Amino acid sequence: MSGHSKWANIKHKKEAADKVKGKAFSRIGKEIMVAAKVGGGDADANPRLRSALLAAKAANMPNANIDRAIKKGCGELGDVVFEEIVYEGYAAGGVAVIVDCLTDNRNRSISDVRMAFDRNNGNMAGSGAVARMFKRQAHFTLSGEWADEEKLMDIVLDAGANDLTVEDGEAEIWADPEFFEPMLNLFESKGIKTDSAELVRKPEMTTQVTDASIARQVMRLVDRLEELDDVQSVTANYEIADEIADQLDEE
Repeated sequence: MSGHSKWANIKHKKEAADKVKGKAFSRIGKEIMVAAKVGGGDADANPRLRSALLAAKAANMPNANIDRAIKKGCGELGDVVFEEIVYEGYAAGGVAVIVDCLTDNRNRSISDVRMAFDRNNGNMAGSGAVARMFKRQAHFTLSGEWADEEKLMDIVLDAGANDLTVEDGEAEIWADPEFFEPMLNLFESKGIKTDSAELVRKPEMTTQVTDASIARQVMRLVDRLEELDDVQSVTANYEIADEIADQLDEE
C-alpha cells in the first residue's frame, strides 16, 4: 500500500504541475498570436511580440508551440479571432480586482468570471469602477550579476525608469508604458538578460487585509480566476499584514 500511496502522491503532484504548465503555455500562446496579428511576426519590429517571446522562453515553452502561435497570428494557419476584454470587481474586504482576458467567446468568458466572483464572496462591478486604482506600467525583472543597484541605477533612470528595487538577488524596474520599448532595446543592446518584461497593471493604492479569513477568501478568488482558460492576468490591490501572512504560511 505504501508504494501505491507514494505513486499516487507523485502522480498527483505531476498532474498539478502539468496543469499549471499547460495553462501557462495556453496563456502565452494566445498573447503571441494576438501580438503577431496586431504588430506582425517580426519580433525585432514588434515589442509586444518580443515581450511575449520572453515570457515563452522563461516558461520553457517548446519552439514548435511558439512558431505555431506566430503563424496563427499572422494568418498562415487560419484566422485568429481573439477579443481583449477587461472585467472589474471586488473581492472580500473591498479588495479591487481587474481581470484581463483574451477570448474567442465573450459569453463564456463573462459567465466563467462572474461565477468565480459569486462563488468566492466577491462581486463584479461596472467598467471603470476600479480601473482608477491601477496604472499601466512597464515592468522588468532580472537576476544574476545585473541585479545590482549600483550597476543599474544610472542606466535605468537615464532610460526613463521611475522605480528600481533590488532584493534577494532580484531587481525590479518600473517605468511608464511609453518607455517599455526603449528600455527593452537598451537591455538587449547592453546584453542584460531580463527574466520578464511586460506591460502590467500596478495598484496605485492598496487595501490592507488584517483578517486571516478575508485573506483566504481574496487569495482563493484570485486563484480561481487565474485558473480560467480565458484569463490572461489577474491584478488585485490587497496587501496582507505580515502577521496574517505568517499565519497563512504555517497552514
